[in-house]
Amino acid sequence: MAQTGRPLSPHLQVYKWQVQMVTSILHRASGIILAVGSLLITCGLASLAAGPEAYASFTACAGSALGMLVLIGWTLAFFYHLANGIRHLVQDTGKGYAIASFVRSSWTSIIVAILLTIVTWAYVLAGGQA
Repeated sequence: MAQTGRPLSPHLQVYKWQVQMVTSILHRASGIILAVGSLLITCGLASLAAGPEAYASFTACAGSALGMLVLIGWTLAFFYHLANGIRHLVQDTGKGYAIASFVRSSWTSIIVAILLTIVTWAYVLAGGQA
């Protein structure tokens, strides 16, 4: 085999970053965030079952600045994973594989996730009722 000077198995440092690469990495990361967030939801439900004092402690923690940041981040991860999952479902039909379409749908999934997060938290913080 001829020596080309190139690595046989390129790593992330070799590739130019593109939105398609970022959306793939973010999709995996958002799945992990959703799994960890599900544990936090389980803790909230357990505190609710444990009684008013435990639940008050949980809501105080969730209502703190750090708690709100975690909740907003979890919401963003949820909406991103949802939007990107829908994009993948469309691609499973064989559509959207042209480079321009792929880039456009990648940016769309990011923008939709951000907008849905903003709308959701604007409604929650404005005192919206479920």
